[in-house]
Amino acid sequence: MDPTLETDTTDRRRFETGRMTLLIDRVMTWLIRCGGVLVVTVVFGIFLFILFQVFPLFQAARVHELKTVQLPQKKFTILGVDEWGAKPFLVEPDGNLLFVDYASGQVSEIPVDFGGGPAHEITAAGINKREQKLIVGTADGKYALVSPGYKSSTGEGKNEVTASPTATKFSDIGIPGARILDIAYGDSGSQKLVVALQDADGKKSVSAQLLKRKRSLLGAGSAEVATAFDLTPFFSGQPRDILVPATGDAVIATTDEGEVIYLSLQADGGFQKVQTFQPFGDLADSRVALVDFLFGDVSLILAAETGENRVFSLFYPKGASVRTFGLTQEFPVLPGRPSYLVSTQRNKAFLIGAAREASLRFRTTTSVRWQELLPFTATKAVISGKYRRILFLDEQNRLHFYELNDPHPDSGWKALFGKIWYEGAPEKKWEWQSTGGSDDFEPKYSLVPLIFGTLKGTLYAMLFAVPIALLAALYTSQFLDPNLRGVIKPTMEIMASLPSVVLGFLAAIYIAPLVEHRIPSLMLLAAGLPAAAALFGWFWSTLPIHLRKRIRPGTEWMVFLPILALLGSLLWSLGPAFESLAFVTTDPATGKKVADFRYWWPAVTGTPFDQRNSLVVGFMMGFAVIPIIFTIAEDALSNVPSALRTASMACGASRWQTAMRVVLPTASAGIFSALMIGLGRAVGETMIVVMATGNTPIMEWNIFSGMRTLSANIAVELPEAPHHGTLYRTLFFGALLLFLLTFFVNTVAEVLRQHLREKYKTV
Repeated sequence: MDPTLETDTTDRRRFETGRMTLLIDRVMTWLIRCGGVLVVTVVFGIFLFILFQVFPLFQAARVHELKTVQLPQKKFTILGVDEWGAKPFLVEPDGNLLFVDYASGQVSEIPVDFGGGPAHEITAAGINKREQKLIVGTADGKYALVSPGYKSSTGEGKNEVTASPTATKFSDIGIPGARILDIAYGDSGSQKLVVALQDADGKKSVSAQLLKRKRSLLGAGSAEVATAFDLTPFFSGQPRDILVPATGDAVIATTDEGEVIYLSLQADGGFQKVQTFQPFGDLADSRVALVDFLFGDVSLILAAETGENRVFSLFYPKGASVRTFGLTQEFPVLPGRPSYLVSTQRNKAFLIGAAREASLRFRTTTSVRWQELLPFTATKAVISGKYRRILFLDEQNRLHFYELNDPHPDSGWKALFGKIWYEGAPEKKWEWQSTGGSDDFEPKYSLVPLIFGTLKGTLYAMLFAVPIALLAALYTSQFLDPNLRGVIKPTMEIMASLPSVVLGFLAAIYIAPLVEHRIPSLMLLAAGLPAAAALFGWFWSTLPIHLRKRIRPGTEWMVFLPILALLGSLLWSLGPAFESLAFVTTDPATGKKVADFRYWWPAVTGTPFDQRNSLVVGFMMGFAVIPIIFTIAEDALSNVPSALRTASMACGASRWQTAMRVVLPTASAGIFSALMIGLGRAVGETMIVVMATGNTPIMEWNIFSGMRTLSANIAVELPEAPHHGTLYRTLFFGALLLFLLTFFVNTVAEVLRQHLREKYKTV
């Protein structure tokens, strides 16, 4: 055998890849692919999880019939129900209460003890839903308060509701012996207001009684009539329906002519007419068919004889000092005259129906949650206190039980993104206020102020960070001494590791109080330092070359830094003098002339000045973003081939011309990536925004006011949000918006980066 051939074979084996290396390569390739698939799967899974939490916000109400119970063929005055919808009651003309047990379907009549005396015919009844009490009026001008006496007990896994009604003695009101057509009352705890509409020989009158409790060392006594009122002179037309809010300090009445009269109980003990308006004055038939309070007794639901449905709410008109009713919502027209109109004690929903059409509507969003043609004609209806059941009484005295599933009526696209006319507001607006101090509070879930706050904080942070980071990266990579570059870049990378909570703490405790009194100094620094830097650069370039040679290239900053420090100190100390010259205004507390920017800014611009504002956030959040942009941009600039820089300067270009016209365009793809990553950090920043701003969801570009961002809102409110409640799911929707926003920004950034890369790859 030829030894030469054996040597050649051995040499070829030396350059072959080993089996173990190939095996490791295959394994690592497989692991990398699996890791990539897992990352995509996890991201997609997170998206699906958030989407699953958000989806119920946009579902309509679901209503279906449970059972029907036949009632005796009697005429009932009113239909009521307990908060669970398990034991509704009806008031009979003889004063007894008819209870219907949902579980067994049993109908039981329970007599009510009114303290003895002769029987009275019940001709009118009203319900104080908040107190779960009835007031009944009789044909001979008397009234009494009735409590159904509901009690709930749990046993053997079931919730059993029992009723033991009690009542007060009958009392006279208004014209003795006159038939009561309608009656209502409000109870604020310390006082009760009873108002009755009576018919005396064809002439209608409205009377009121103010009942107060006398307190002693033994506790509160029984309510006694403190003052009686004749309200008939306040009506120019024939009164029709009477309403009294739960606070017991006002009377709302409608007339046969379609007017609504608003009377208010004054501090001196008398009534005053506050407002008279026609809710359907623009229609040919302006009569009011039905009226009721919405939960909270701040809004009136009104229905016209022709089926129009509108809501009027109390608010302060611009420039007015008294709250009056104004049109805030208008709903779709019903097919005929409404036969029932009831509200719920859980939210701002109400049920209205005409003939066989039933419609569940929500005031805040002006949405129809459910509407259906029933297989019967309902004459009365009621919604349970927990907003879980609807009951209908039809013409054949059959009571129909319906289950209601509508967990998020105050949500939807309009609630989250549209302008809403909230209760108490003089106009439509975007607002976020998820909680309040009372049960009848109207939640406000508009995400627009949070999106605005996110963009506002990001804008000010990027305005501060981008010029500093990019110019620093350009100078470090192209002009700075290489030895110093090895120190500066790691230092900047260490800055990126500072926890956000530390930066937020510094901003809230130190920066915000300092900046509050030094705005003029900051203005001088912002204008003076860049101008001084440009002037120094021009002056340096005019110096003779033999003088500039004494400073090694890349260390020119050693000459400029002391000048910059001295100038900065001078400008900072000149701030108060500048303030006394340019920012003189009147002190709102004393009325004297003062030099204070905090008072000058609101007086001139009409916008507030807050200690924790967007300027502080922009500075501190920019401080967090600068290291990220600097590091990536400096890498991109440093990786530009040195041959390009050398060729440019060989053609006579200066270092500055080379940096701006050759290096910067070539590295533009990497610089753009740095900006997008910095933008993502600013958009998702949480702790700095939470600690350094007032965290108030306002919508103004004022740099001296705060904001609330989506991320900060999630951090603040998610721990207190009820599980699977509307607020809980709305916060998840905010997270979904952040997810989609970052996904969109990153996608656009990658497309533009590829475009820039292709454009400058041959330079």
